[in-house]
Amino acid sequence: MRLWTLHPKYLDAQGLVALWREALLAQRVLEGRTRGYRHHPQLDRFRACSDPVAAIGSYLRPILAEAVDRGYAFNTALIVSRRRLGALEATDGQLRFEARHLRAKLAVRSPQLVRRVPARRVDPHPLFRLVTGPRAPWER
Repeated sequence: MRLWTLHPKYLDAQGLVALWREALLAQRVLEGRTRGYRHHPQLDRFRACSDPVAAIGSYLRPILAEAVDRGYAFNTALIVSRRRLGALEATDGQLRFEARHLRAKLAVRSPQLVRRVPARRVDPHPLFRLVTGPRAPWER
């Protein structure tokens, strides 16, 4: 499971669809509707919120918006919570780590898109507010 901290605009088609599916799976886990992935470390930042289901819903909406901008037909009705949550903190170290990780993935599967991911400063997913710090402890 990869729930990117970076903005979904950087993802290729395969990555955006995978993110949508994985975030929907995360939503089911946070709702208690599945037994798998219950202890996945990337869910810790959502569980730390007062309303984890609203947090993942707030995470899903910008992914949906990016998909719509690209002409994809993602199902809005799959987002369970309509409540919007304020920003969660994410570290600049985590964002840099993810940018390197994504560039390596794109170099293999979509080399023409590698340049879309800046080497230095990438935008975070709209749910996250950047703070100074290292890679997240849940990152493996």
